[in-house]
Amino acid sequence: MKEFIFAHYDVFKSLHLIAVISWMAGLLYLPRLFVYHADADKASELSETLKIMERKLLRLIMNPAMIAAYIFGVLMIWANADLLKMPWMHIKITLVVLMTVFHAARARWRKAFVVDANKHSHKFYRRVNEIPTILMIVIVFMVITKPF
Repeated sequence: MKEFIFAHYDVFKSLHLIAVISWMAGLLYLPRLFVYHADADKASELSETLKIMERKLLRLIMNPAMIAAYIFGVLMIWANADLLKMPWMHIKITLVVLMTVFHAARARWRKAFVVDANKHSHKFYRRVNEIPTILMIVIVFMVITKPF
């Protein structure tokens, strides 16, 4: 199996990148929905529509994309264990874990909207939307430039 992955490493890397792009799209779009949702009247038609959109985005795009990104990333590391000797990879993995924590926080915020118990303003969601962007920028620089 390891030989198969290594022989098709570029395919696995491509699938990993596609999954990451999909995951990031969701991480960036979900708070935008939260911005609108925070301003919507509870139990309004808009609020109910946003609940559906948020659930579908999280469950049909973000969760599967995150899982796929992890699967393909772990398979690439398994096939090329020398990656774990690189300091930049340790930074990347740490930031990916932080991204996952942030993903979980967004899932928790969505659950608050489901029961009309959101406690955050639209400004809060605008600000926290910058977090995955910053993490992504550092991750991309680590992977491309391998500074350490």
